[in-house]
Amino acid sequence: MLPLPHASFRWGRSLPRPWLVRVRGRSMEPTLHEGDVLLALRGAGIRPRDVVVVRLPPDPAGLPRPVAVKRIAGRDPDAPERWWVDSDNPREGVTSFDVGSLEQSAVEARVIARIWPRPGLLGRRERP
Repeated sequence: MLPLPHASFRWGRSLPRPWLVRVRGRSMEPTLHEGDVLLALRGAGIRPRDVVVVRLPPDPAGLPRPVAVKRIAGRDPDAPERWWVDSDNPREGVTSFDVGSLEQSAVEARVIARIWPRPGLLGRRERP
């Protein structure tokens, strides 16, 4: 049997699991818009510039924030095991400048495609 191209499966690890996510808010515009339905993979590997689903830390009042769609900006230079996240819309949304870097466990899934209303794969965005 030949290995599949781009396969990231390793023995002893579970396969990525699909997850449907609906976008709320404007923090990822112009890439994503309110109401877009996304296909994400739980357990998929992530790299800088990927779009991901994350659990943000509680707000300053200690109240939980909703699960969010963000862009991975890169590793935290002071703690390379942690990720910096950003919004595509610089005027909207919570970013690592607000909450600090996130632990790997806070990254729930990598978004691979928008399935509604404009189906298409989501690639890694080049830096401006």
